[in-house]
Amino acid sequence: MEDGARAAELVREKFPDAVRSHGSECGQHWVELETDHVLEVCAWLRDDESTQFDYLVDVTAVHWPEQESPMQVVYHLCSYARNDRLRVKTPAADKGPVPSLTGLWLSAAWNERETYDMFGIRFEGHPDLRRILMPDDYTDFPLRKEFPLYRG
Repeated sequence: MEDGARAAELVREKFPDAVRSHGSECGQHWVELETDHVLEVCAWLRDDESTQFDYLVDVTAVHWPEQESPMQVVYHLCSYARNDRLRVKTPAADKGPVPSLTGLWLSAAWNERETYDMFGIRFEGHPDLRRILMPDDYTDFPLRKEFPLYRG
């Protein structure tokens, strides 16, 4: 079994109530978690000998305006020790909140700020959640699908 698939299977076995869905796309394995389990599962993915996801590569989001929970936060994890990658997803309300992972990975601080700035999702417990790319008084979130496009 491929490593990413193995990690996804371990999450499903250890946290059956946390997993909403799972799968693979283009060789990238993913698990979608209930939002209230994200912190617990990610801490286990980082600390357990069988997974060792020691690096949070990226945090981003996807906007699905027609869905009940229109935002989906996506975390890309990497295990250098196992040469493994796993994508973790969780649904979010229009502006969250979702738990901050800054207590687990330092890289979350910058990535969560960028996701907040571009999508408007609030990360509960983030030590410095403020705009990082757009001006402080800017009111829109440029990566949401309702953002107006210039058609000059």
